[in-house]
Amino acid sequence: MLMNEKSETLNQETENVKDENVNSTEAGNANPEQESVEGAEVNSADQLEKLQKEVKQLKGKLEEADNRYLRLQADFDNFRRRSRLDQEAAEKYRAQNIVTDLLSVLDNFERALQVEADNEQTKSLLQGMDMVYRGLLDALKKEGLKPIEAVGKEFNPQEHHAVMQGEDENFGPNMVIEEFQKGYLLKDRVIRPSMVKVNQ
Repeated sequence: MLMNEKSETLNQETENVKDENVNSTEAGNANPEQESVEGAEVNSADQLEKLQKEVKQLKGKLEEADNRYLRLQADFDNFRRRSRLDQEAAEKYRAQNIVTDLLSVLDNFERALQVEADNEQTKSLLQGMDMVYRGLLDALKKEGLKPIEAVGKEFNPQEHHAVMQGEDENFGPNMVIEEFQKGYLLKDRVIRPSMVKVNQ
């Protein structure tokens, strides 16, 4: 009987020790888990903040790249437009150099044709010169050459070059009363202004 009681007491003490060990183990394990969860939350917050900073930086770089692209596109469009305008101007005024060189030839023809013919031979020569002059003038007109109207027109410094002033009651003030050298336009560009006398 005594043996049985001792045995039960021993068993009871063993179970108590086991329970204490289990409780201490559970208590010991509860704290590390909680700490790891809290640590994970802190790490997640840091990573989120870091990712937000990276997103903000990337957005800034993307915006800068977009702006640079738009500026380059605008520069390229301007370059293309200028190139097109230059090409159109070059095509439009391609004959300007040769036309300008031929103006003195026209002047010489006009002076020669003002000579009065006193015999048939001179008349025949002047008729031939007049035909050449008109042919040259027609060819230049096809390229866009036009004489500038001067006498009786109001003085225009873009088209007229005043070398003298005069007084003439038949003309109003600032009107061209005489032309000394004919001026010409090539399409819409003045290639030589008229040399004129202007009324005061």
